[in-house]
Amino acid sequence: MKRMLLHICCAPCSTYVIEVLKPIYEVTGFFYNPNIHPRSQYKLRLEEMVRYAKIAGINLIIGEYDVKRWFDLVRGLEDEPEGGRRCLVCYRMRLERTAQYAVDHGFDIITTTLSISPHKKADRINSIGMEVADRYGVEFLQADFKKKGGFQKSVIMSKRYNLYRQDYCGCIFSLREAERRRRKRRR
Repeated sequence: MKRMLLHICCAPCSTYVIEVLKPIYEVTGFFYNPNIHPRSQYKLRLEEMVRYAKIAGINLIIGEYDVKRWFDLVRGLEDEPEGGRRCLVCYRMRLERTAQYAVDHGFDIITTTLSISPHKKADRINSIGMEVADRYGVEFLQADFKKKGGFQKSVIMSKRYNLYRQDYCGCIFSLREAERRRRKRRR
């Protein structure tokens, strides 16, 4: 059975993905998300992932919270809309770190939970994943986990395990967009 390093953005997104992958791969989670702000939100998402990894029966590796590097990489892209160039830079940063960790620790294959979100384009994530994996010499599993009701199944599983479900992707800029949407709905 191939050893997979699964980049995980949050516990709710990991639920269905882990369920799909565990029968096929020896899955280890990799929580690497220096994009998540504020720090209290990062801590909450990390704690939920640690809790869910125990429920799911997988090992979880916690990557560094390198906020400075993330801000350096997205400098100049602060006003990009959700799903724009800033997000592509963010996906690349996280997938590169996943690939590097996989190579350094003998994993055969990597993938990410990111494609389960209905707000993210799997073809973009997969393209970056393939490019990064090729550069690092590791295999990348292309997937669109939202297909076949994957996102809906993750919502159901999150409720079953009483997982905290955030209402924005993670970065300070997506938080601001979410706050603007909430204010607009209240009017």
